[in-house]
Formats: sequence, structure tokens, C-alpha cells
Amino acid sequence: MAGVGARAGAGFVLSKSGVDAAEYAAEVLGTLRGLAAKVGQTLSYVDGLVPEAQRESYERALSKLRDKAPRSSSSAIRKVIEEELGAPIERLFASFDPEPFASASIGQVHRARLPDGRAVAVKVQHPGIALAVESDLKNAGIAEGLVATFAPKGVDPKAAYDEVAKRFREELDYELEAQHQRDFAGFHAGDAKISIPGVIAERSSRRVLTSELSEGLSLEQAATLSETERRAWAETLWRFVFKGNLVHGMFNADPHPGNYLFRPDGAVTFLDFGCVQPIAKESVAPARAMHRAAIDKQEAEFAGAAQRLLGTHGGEYGTRAVAYVRRCFEPMFNSPFRLSREYTTGLFTELREMKRLMWAKDGSFVMLPPSMLFLNRLQFGFYSVLARLDVSADYAAVERRFLGEAGLLGPTSV
Repeated sequence: MAGVGARAGAGFVLSKSGVDAAEYAAEVLGTLRGLAAKVGQTLSYVDGLVPEAQRESYERALSKLRDKAPRSSSSAIRKVIEEELGAPIERLFASFDPEPFASASIGQVHRARLPDGRAVAVKVQHPGIALAVESDLKNAGIAEGLVATFAPKGVDPKAAYDEVAKRFREELDYELEAQHQRDFAGFHAGDAKISIPGVIAERSSRRVLTSELSEGLSLEQAATLSETERRAWAETLWRFVFKGNLVHGMFNADPHPGNYLFRPDGAVTFLDFGCVQPIAKESVAPARAMHRAAIDKQEAEFAGAAQRLLGTHGGEYGTRAVAYVRRCFEPMFNSPFRLSREYTTGLFTELREMKRLMWAKDGSFVMLPPSMLFLNRLQFGFYSVLARLDVSADYAAVERRFLGEAGLLGPTSV
């Protein structure tokens, strides 16, 4: 983005709204596939990454990258499908729309119908995208940009890069994504409010993923509806994310707004399980303890659990780090809580300001584990999505219910 800004010229510096620079950034990032486009998608919705005065311009310009990234030709897509599934497309599908209804940095999605009449969504990788991603990962400038975008200050840059590279390489493996999709469907089986499309295994492979077709409102549409509807959706989103984290030790690390379809009565369909990360075993217990303490408003217990999770040992850095995490848990301590864009932007600003503590004179700084990298991405991305719903919700009550059902509440939480 620094390079894009420099090429955009004085307008980037002098324009109050940043309209010209934002449009230029969208154009540049939109013609690139792979990781540059993914960074552009992140910039389009995560609060705090773009200066407040220019936020609206960048969000509007870059939002087109979320579902209208560069598209591959119908002939190229046909070739990928037929190579991967080993049969002509006419034999695989009763009908197949050559025009994609969504396109992203890694692949694009087509409507189709199986011979038995079922409507499906067929996600197909862009030809050559694996080579493009590898090229990006080997490009020092792009690698630095990825770490700067996704990593909090205090994570070892080499370890952060390795974590980023691993996750993005995994996104190229649709067989792995299909397994993640089945796993999350199992985690939330029986929950009428959480829907995850079924995988059609016989029409899926490493570069093709066929799932049941789902319909629903976009986040932008959902954000215009009543407070009652928005509250129900916010609570469903919270349950999906934190039940996966705390009960099952897994989280979907890509809170892209296009991955949610909003349906009546608080129901949400969740899409795209390409970027999934297990939570480190040593982190599960302190994470659960932090959430239980937040539910019960136990400040001392929360601080102790946060210190164990972060591996801090007091001093200036340790004190500020625990205080920052406590601020991230405001929606639990002060539930019901209205999660606003001002709140999420403030969190990001505060995190940036903490970088000076890396050189704390008392030697209290500790390097964060690379496993915190995508938790950081989830934190800001997910909170930014909730902020678009802009509604007060009782998140502590949501957690109390699912933790209780899983037998994970402490004695003071019952």
C-alpha cells in the first residue's frame, strides 16, 4: 500500500477524502491475484487499517475486491474442472453457468445443477494461482507487506511469515478445505441458527470444491434491517466463532464479510473454510479461563489467565499487554455491549501504539507466539463485521449457554 500511495502522487497526501488514491489502489490491487488482492480485501473492511479521514473512500473503492476480483475465462475454468474431475463438464453437471457469481483472489464460484437436480455452488481455482501465490511468498516486498498487515507488533517476523505462508498455501488445497467444512458442520450440528453447506465429495478435488448452493442477505443488506434482527445475527456470529475456539479448539481465520449469508430469525450460513487454524493446546486452558472470568466479571482471574496466555511476566510491557487484552474483552465484561466501529478502530490504534514497548527499559517485553497471528486477524476482522451490524447484544449470555452445554463453566459461572 505504501508503493501504491507513492505512485498515486500528491493526492494521497493532500486529499482529505483520498478518493483518487483509493480508486487507484483498487485498480492496482484488483489487477493482481493471489496475496496482494487478499490484502486489498482485508483493507476494505477491517477498521483501523486506513486513516479515519480516508476510510469511507477506501472502503467503497476496495469493497469491489471482496466478490468481484479478476475472473478467469469460461474455457480456462472448464479445463480445470475437467482435468480435476476426469470427465466432460456436461457429464458432471446437468447445467453449469459459465458466468461466475463471485470471484476472489484464489478462485471463482459458479452456479450449477447436479444430475439429480440439486443446486450447487462450484468453486474453481484460477489457473496458475498456485504459482502466483508461491511467487508472492518469495517476493520480499510482498512478504513484508503481509506480515505488516496481519501480524501484531511483537511477533517474530520470520515466524509470522512462516505462519502466513502456511495458511495461504493451505487455502490452495480444496480437499483440506472440504474437510474443514465438514468439521465445522459437525461442531455446530443441531444448531438451527448455524448453517454450513454440505460438501459434494464426488464433484470435489484439490482445485474444485462443490457444495450445496446457499442463499441469503449480504452483510450490507443485513445492516439496514431492524435492531431485533441485527441482534439475533450478532449473537449467532459470536456463538459460531467462540464455540469453535473454546469448545472445539479451532477457528476460521478469515472473517471476510462475504463469508456470511444472513437469513430470517437470526440464522446465518457460513461459507469458505480455506483458512482454518487449530488453537495451540497450551493456549486452550488459559483462553477458556479468560472467557469464564469475563462472564463472571472477575478482573483478577482474567488478568492472571491473560498473563498465562501471553507469557508475560509483569513490567511495563506485561501490564500494558494484559490491559489491552482486557479492553478486547469489553463486550463480555460490559455485556450487553454495542460493538461500534469507533471501538474497533480504537483497539487497532492502541495495538499500534504498543510497539514502542518492544524496547521497554525494564526488559519486560516478550515475543508473542506466531499462533497469535491469525487470532489477531480474526479479532479485528470479526469485530469489524459485528461493528457493521451496530447493535447491542448480550455476548456473555451467549457464551454462558454454549460453555454450559459443553460442561466448561467454572463453579462461579453456573
